Amino acid sequence: MPSMNWQHLLTKDRLGVARSQEAAQWYRSAFQKDYDRLIFSAAFRRLQDKTQVFPLAQTDYVRTRLTHSLEVSSVARSIGTLVGQHLADNDRLGDLSASDVGTILSAAALAHDIGNPPFGHAGEDGIGQFFADSEIGMRALAEMTKAEQNDLLYFEGNAQAFRLLTKLQNVDNDGGMQLSLATLASFIKYPCGSLERKTLDHIALKKFNYFQAEKDLFSSIMSHLEILPLIYNKSGEAIAWARHPLVYLLEAADDLCYSLVDIEDAYRLSLMSSGEVIGFYESIIAPYGGFPNKVKRITRDKDKIEYLRAFAMGLLIDEVVKAFIEHETKMLNGQLTVDLLSLIPSANVLANIKTYAYDHIYVSQPVLEVGIAGHEIIEGLLKAFVGAVNQEYYARSTSKSRMLMSFLPDQFLGANRKLDADPYLRILKITDFISGMTDRYAVHVYQMITGVHLTT
Repeated sequence: MPSMNWQHLLTKDRLGVARSQEAAQWYRSAFQKDYDRLIFSAAFRRLQDKTQVFPLAQTDYVRTRLTHSLEVSSVARSIGTLVGQHLADNDRLGDLSASDVGTILSAAALAHDIGNPPFGHAGEDGIGQFFADSEIGMRALAEMTKAEQNDLLYFEGNAQAFRLLTKLQNVDNDGGMQLSLATLASFIKYPCGSLERKTLDHIALKKFNYFQAEKDLFSSIMSHLEILPLIYNKSGEAIAWARHPLVYLLEAADDLCYSLVDIEDAYRLSLMSSGEVIGFYESIIAPYGGFPNKVKRITRDKDKIEYLRAFAMGLLIDEVVKAFIEHETKMLNGQLTVDLLSLIPSANVLANIKTYAYDHIYVSQPVLEVGIAGHEIIEGLLKAFVGAVNQEYYARSTSKSRMLMSFLPDQFLGANRKLDADPYLRILKITDFISGMTDRYAVHVYQMITGVHLTT
């Protein structure tokens, strides 16, 4: 049975940079460079003004996409270092160290939400709905292939993140941010295109991670790392792949932060009582002997919740590491079809937390208000800019379309501001522009072009 190899999976090779051109630095590893490039990037910085779950203006305490990404990065580093030690103990790391694996995952975690449009999943849905339901959107799709249409109808922040990291950020560089292939592959949760999504009962095909514009680039990365294909096209070319094993750990870190942190934020916003939150944490801790004695000395509920969340997180990290070690062979063979959290002892408790969150938190009025406004704003922006771009391209410009075109940065149109002849690439530049906006900037532009003022 074919199997992936850790030596290939953890390569230091960079996208767009020949190995001979990579300058060595004794004080900074190749993967620490990835982390530094990501954390100093404009795309990462914009996450501070993107919704995580709750509206940004409600309180300074609750998480934004930025704080969530930093927390996931911290958890992923711990998990990765522990798994790295297991790999080192079994002579699978070569000249790498256990901490290198932790750094790879820490960097990948910074990138995991970097392609999300404003307003989170509501923003993704709004883009898809615009192309599915509006006259302007449907007219734009009519000129595209089925795969290109699917890219927009099922617009995916994960695919936008890959495009951003490999092309849009540092646009003059071959390879964009020129991250290591190990870090890039470790953030790719769904290594397939939009046509292949959900065609197999496999966690890797739940969504998709590349647009057709990046298809060849994506394939070359998978080939370089020797990641196993799952689906081939009629010409024998791989079009969907197994996951890089470290992706399972990144996904676990992300889901753990969602599970334990969203209920903490819900308590801060009075959507849950302290007893409800502590009860969930107790369900995780109880099998390990119950609450530590220190809890009795903590008098304030918010402090008790913070302490128990951290304590529960430590226990869950250990469970994830053990599950990874147990299922490592399946991951290397491309045969692990489910996420790691479904295989740990606390799986049922985490499932109960997720169910509670969907039933009580994600349908709360503040969250629904963000979703509704997000749909309206995203669809309004697309209507304006897609309409303007196509009016300009087909020489049917108006004074309004010319003003809207002048608003588009050179970053998306190029220095000569010439529109792409390919209708798919032409529209993709608009989704690049809109998906890169922060929530507040999207509101600002929407108000400017519609004359409608929204309270925030």
